[in-house]
Amino acid sequence: MPRKPLIAGNWKMNKTTVQAAILAQDISNAFDERLDVLDVVLCPPFIDLKTVSTVLSYDKSPMQLGAQDVFWEESGAYTGEISPAMLAEVGCGFCIIGHSERREQFGETDEGVSRKARALVTRGIAPIICVGESEDVREQGDAVALAQVAAQLERSVEGLALGDIMKCAVAYEPIWAIGTGRTATPEVAQEMCANLRARLLVLYGSAAAEKVRILYGGSMKPENASFFAPLPDIDGGLIGGASLEARPFIDLAKAFL
Repeated sequence: MPRKPLIAGNWKMNKTTVQAAILAQDISNAFDERLDVLDVVLCPPFIDLKTVSTVLSYDKSPMQLGAQDVFWEESGAYTGEISPAMLAEVGCGFCIIGHSERREQFGETDEGVSRKARALVTRGIAPIICVGESEDVREQGDAVALAQVAAQLERSVEGLALGDIMKCAVAYEPIWAIGTGRTATPEVAQEMCANLRARLLVLYGSAAAEKVRILYGGSMKPENASFFAPLPDIDGGLIGGASLEARPFIDLAKAFL
C-alpha cells in the first residue's frame, strides 16, 4: 500500500500570535483539495500552538498541529521546557525532534532524541525524527555520509519498539542545505532516504521499512518540489522557509498530491 505523503511546515522562531493566526487561516482557506490523500502539519512556535489549534478546529480543517521540540519528562522542575502531556492537551499530533538546529545550537544528542521519541509515542504523538550530515562529512564522500546518517538514525530510535517506530516519521535534512538555499540533488536525496529505509529494514523488519514515512528537508521550495515528489523513498517534506507564506507552502504541498 502506498505511503501517504506528509508535508510538515516548520515555522521555527517566526510569527507572533497574531501573525500565526493569519498564516494558519490563509493556509486553511487555500488548502481545500484532497487532504484525504495528503497529511499536512503546521509546526509553529510553542507560544502559537493554541492559536493555530483554534484556527484549525474552528475551520474543521483536516490539517494537523505539530510542535518543534519537547522534553521527555511529564512534569517537574525543568524551567523553559514543554512536556508531551502539554503538547497532547493542546492538540499536537506530531512533534519534530533532533532538528539540526537543535543539535548544533543547543547540544541535542541522539540519546536525547531517543528519549523524546519514547516519551512522545506514549502520549500518542508521532515523532518526526531528524537526521542529516554536515558539509564536512558530505565532502568526505557518499559512503561516509551514508554510514554516519544511518548510524545517527539507529542511535536516535534506540529503545523504540516495533509498534512505536511504526508511528514515527524520519526527516533527512542535509545540514549544509538548511536555510542556505542549497538543495541536495534528487539523486543524493533519494540515495540517502533509501539508505535510511534500508537501516529501518535491518532494525525493525519489512513492515516498518515499508510503512515509516521518510521526508526530505533542505531548502525544498515550490520550484523544486516536483523533482522530489516522484522519488520512491521520499514521502514528503519538512519545510522551513517556504512554510512561512501560505501560497508557496500550498503550491509545494500540492506537488505531492
